[in-house]
Amino acid sequence: FFFIGIQLIGKSTVACALSQILYQRGKLSYILDGDNVRHGLNRDLSFKAEDRAENIRRVGEVAKLFADAGVICIACLISPYRKDRDSCRAMLPTGDFIEVFMDVPLQVCEARDPKGLYKLARAGKIKGNICSRFAGFTGIDDPYEPPTDCEIALKCEVGDCASPQQMADTVVNFLEAKGYLQP
Repeated sequence: FFFIGIQLIGKSTVACALSQILYQRGKLSYILDGDNVRHGLNRDLSFKAEDRAENIRRVGEVAKLFADAGVICIACLISPYRKDRDSCRAMLPTGDFIEVFMDVPLQVCEARDPKGLYKLARAGKIKGNICSRFAGFTGIDDPYEPPTDCEIALKCEVGDCASPQQMADTVVNFLEAKGYLQP
């Protein structure tokens, strides 16, 4: 079984749709959502680069435990640095890490900002402000390094974006084509 990483805006919604499809097909899965993990397992970490790396490392280790138990782990979180994603990939056997990149323009992320975080970042109210947890905001004043070798890219353009269900279906189609969903 495998670890699926989903990044950027809409990730939780797509992860939930994917999990539902897998459930309907009799596949056991678990979602490691970045927000939820940060409230528990990783509550001691800030958003500085070194803590972001540790956040991803811990999520990778937990995902590996799920995979070892035969559970499909869907990790939906922002992992801005390639080296951290590569480290997670290296934790699992070849083929067991499937990186899903939600290729969404910054303009769309800002328009869909349900928590108002982009607005706060643009106003300079996040960086170093919220309990000094934020070192920067991904895409605004902290870089995002797009993957160079992801298995699936879900592209969203301004005015043309597939629904979360359609994106989840794309992931399932990939999994089926690669033989991951065989009984």
